[in-house]
Amino acid sequence: MTATVTPTPQTSSPPPSTPQSRVRKRLTSRWASLIAIVIALLWTTPTFGLFLSSFRPEDQIKQTGWWTFFSDPVLTLENYQSVLFSTSSSSGQMASFLINSLVITIPSVLFPVALATFAAYALSWLDFRGRDWIYIGIFALQVVPLQMALVPLLSFFSQGVEIFGLTVLPAWDLEGPAKFIQVWFAHTCFALPVGVFLLHNFMSELPGSLIEAARVDGATHGKILRRIVLPLVLPALASFGIFQFLWVWNDLLVALIFAGGTPDSAPMTVRLAQMAGTRGNEWQRLTAGAFVSIIVPLAVFLSMQRYFVRGLLAGGIKG
Repeated sequence: MTATVTPTPQTSSPPPSTPQSRVRKRLTSRWASLIAIVIALLWTTPTFGLFLSSFRPEDQIKQTGWWTFFSDPVLTLENYQSVLFSTSSSSGQMASFLINSLVITIPSVLFPVALATFAAYALSWLDFRGRDWIYIGIFALQVVPLQMALVPLLSFFSQGVEIFGLTVLPAWDLEGPAKFIQVWFAHTCFALPVGVFLLHNFMSELPGSLIEAARVDGATHGKILRRIVLPLVLPALASFGIFQFLWVWNDLLVALIFAGGTPDSAPMTVRLAQMAGTRGNEWQRLTAGAFVSIIVPLAVFLSMQRYFVRGLLAGGIKG
């Protein structure tokens, strides 16, 4: 008589708990989701109040708060009409300033994105002498405050460059809408260090075998950059482009110094500062003007949000 031995089933033990898994579990709990919703509501409440105030009549804005709209709902488009299309210098005239902001912002984003892409590719995949020192120098430029470069750059535009009495570069002497070139140049210079640093970190993480295989197939560096590298680093380009767009669109200091405060070259931020004045009495126009100024970057961010999130997460998650 033989005894049969029944094998005992082996139960797999759960994986050991790690600090990362515990933190992830806490951040995805119901309480964490509830806290995130509360923070989002508190964060968007001022914007919602600004949106409602921009449609309220002047007397109601100056006498009651925006929350009283629900008990006495009265809407008007007079504020937007006055801010955008009024011919009075004290009312707004922001339509032309809005166009100036677009003319300043779009090239100030495209130029640094293009130049930073070329520089990052060269520093990542071209082997030349002094490459590491150039990268270190570009990285170090990020710690230089923008305000320290304003006076030398303004002197460069107005006086040119002289070495031992010899004029190397003449003064630009730009007037009127031609001052847009100065603003483009300034924003491009200020954005290149962080742009090159960001894109270099993404490009240098690409598989070297992919670049070598393309080189073996006879692809030039231009074709590799255009057909292989750019599609892979598109999230990084979108992230840098969004950051640069928001920075240039909301900038007041650089535009006021290099473009001036005239209607033919000043952006919307300059006009908003002028409308606020010293006491800010024109609340109804300020609310409408402020919402006009945020609607364009908000549309850009929402349209490129998926690329922005992928750009922030790329490089931090492997596998």
